[in-house]
Amino acid sequence: MKISIIRCGARFAAAEITDCGSFDFDKKISAEINGREISFCGGISFIDGLAPETEYTVKASYGDETAETTFTTEYEFVTLDVRSFGAYGDGVHDDTVYIQAAIASCPEKSRVLVTKGKYKVTSLFLKSGVNLEIAAGAELIADNERFTHPIMPGMIRSFDEKSEYNLGTWEGNPLKMFAGIITAVDAENITVYGSGSINGNASHQDWWHNEKVMRGAFRPRLMFIERCKNVSVLGLKFMNSPSWTIHPYFSENVTLAAIRINNPQNSPNTDGIDVESCKNVRIEGVHFTLGDDCIALKSGKIYMGRKYGVPSENIIIRRCIMENGHGAVTLGSEMSAGIKNVLTEECLFRSTDRGLRIKTRRGRGDMAVIDGITFKNIVMDGVKTPFVANCFYFCDPDGRTSYVQDRNPLPVDERTPRIGKLSFENIACRNCHFAAAYFIGLPERKIEEISMKNIAVTFAENAEKGYPAMLCGIEEVSRRGIIAENVEKMTLANVCISGQTGEPAELCNVDEILK
Repeated sequence: MKISIIRCGARFAAAEITDCGSFDFDKKISAEINGREISFCGGISFIDGLAPETEYTVKASYGDETAETTFTTEYEFVTLDVRSFGAYGDGVHDDTVYIQAAIASCPEKSRVLVTKGKYKVTSLFLKSGVNLEIAAGAELIADNERFTHPIMPGMIRSFDEKSEYNLGTWEGNPLKMFAGIITAVDAENITVYGSGSINGNASHQDWWHNEKVMRGAFRPRLMFIERCKNVSVLGLKFMNSPSWTIHPYFSENVTLAAIRINNPQNSPNTDGIDVESCKNVRIEGVHFTLGDDCIALKSGKIYMGRKYGVPSENIIIRRCIMENGHGAVTLGSEMSAGIKNVLTEECLFRSTDRGLRIKTRRGRGDMAVIDGITFKNIVMDGVKTPFVANCFYFCDPDGRTSYVQDRNPLPVDERTPRIGKLSFENIACRNCHFAAAYFIGLPERKIEEISMKNIAVTFAENAEKGYPAMLCGIEEVSRRGIIAENVEKMTLANVCISGQTGEPAELCNVDEILK
């Protein structure tokens, strides 16, 4: 049993307990910091209420095991309380300009503090070096009047017409959108943290009504991070997002830890975290419950992928709980610049439609390479199809055309995507429904390699019947094992599937597979 510090600031820390079992997220671990009780979820804890330049000791115990670590918080120059700038915090007055004034006035190594209260806002813009704390009992509530939010233009031509400047984006294309409730553009060294919440205040009466129709601009994100470096978001609760909740876009060195993302199950396109054309991203200790994909990794549709060629790469997803979404971790389908080197480990997927979900199709292009994808030490419960890789995903206006959906080999050209190696190890799946796995590659460019080791799957007693992937010509199935087509190499080692059609249930012991 060990304790390590993930991230430390002047007023907070995020700590992690390791070597104490990763899969029991309800495990009660006794822990304290300088005598004050703290809690861990999935082995990760966000700790606020700390003082600058102060030494703290975190102690934890579980059974006969104990651990401790000591750290010192960072320096802080001043705190700017938004109330001192005129913010009301009554949920009625528009507090945007007052909070924005505090952000604009904040010097380096200082804090903007949002204290207890309800703060009605439109869009807040962060700058480099700012530390924004949304304290316990504080809630930023978005104004749901559409045209109170500024519009971010999609693509702006430069004066000499030799280059361009992209601000807005929608589903992989450079299109105008309303600014995020929290927005950062071309900034670095930003930290947004606290035990408070950010409420997008969306409903089916406004943002979620006719959600695919652009009215003025496309829907805002709850937090939009564009072309930024060294961004950390910790501790907060995000809820009721108008569209995607947290969207890092063409950014580097992003840490999202110990946060909660709650959107209703019937809310459209309210993905939890969408990482698009980003490098070096860590997502740790996040609890998702929402209406679409929990985590979606992307790199733009054809124009953005080919124009800029920035993949999403070097992404670590750890110790997260993912509930009720369409996919726990989804790759694509807007991934024309590729997705590489992704590690997902020590997570719990519960009641999502799919566990791993890869969505690609002809037309994404030869830069649309998915490779180096590893899932290990995962528990899935109630996931309808745990593993899906689909090279015939029928998105976009041309998604059902013969070019995209033809099952015969077509010429390999600049439009043809590729899936490289997918690795799955030490994964237990209980109460599945449709199929254990559904892998379908292109006949002209097959999935290169799938490795499955120490995998156990059992089906629900009353398993539902349904479609394991979204493509034309697929049939509904229930209690099917591994369905694979157009895969160059598949390695199976200690893979056990019980309760599938025609198989006895005693073939597989899920509880033993991870030991």
